[in-house]
Amino acid sequence: MHNLCAQPVAMRRKIRDNWIQIFMRLPGGPPEEGSVELHHRAEDELWMREAIAEARKAEAIGEVPIGAVVVRDGLVIGRGHNRRELLLDCTAHAEMLAIREASESIGAWRLLDCTLYVTLEPCPMCAGAIVQGRVKRVVYGTPDPKAGCAGTLMNLLQEPRFNHEAELTSGVLQTECAGLLTEFFRKLRRQKKSAT
Repeated sequence: MHNLCAQPVAMRRKIRDNWIQIFMRLPGGPPEEGSVELHHRAEDELWMREAIAEARKAEAIGEVPIGAVVVRDGLVIGRGHNRRELLLDCTAHAEMLAIREASESIGAWRLLDCTLYVTLEPCPMCAGAIVQGRVKRVVYGTPDPKAGCAGTLMNLLQEPRFNHEAELTSGVLQTECAGLLTEFFRKLRRQKKSAT
């Protein structure tokens, strides 16, 4: 079983609440009475930054920079970053690794009250795992025009014929998430060009 975090739960919640307060002070001021949308946006950005930190770990080991975290009750219970090349495993996508760790953390395969944050729109395999794991909500950063199955090519996460549909939010920190991928592939092309 993976160690979630050395800090006590109360301290992690306080850190989370502090970050949310920071996001609430962004241009446009605090939310109006009863406004939940800005609160959700701030919270989504907070957790997407955690997914971006995972993506940077993938980049540091030469993997395509994609990262994911699974959040439950305001705490990260699973983390993952792309490790296909390192593990020689086509299933070692960020989402798959984060889902596995989250399931181990709570001792259950059903992730009913969990939200998955991922920097890139899930592929068919990951979308299938999300549906099978009963993940309540998925938030992704940038669309995937080649394999996106959360609305770009098709939407497997909200297919009414399946026994589970996930709530879906897209475009959170899209510029930053897309920029990681763009810069990674730009560097890769330069390396290939200089090698020839």
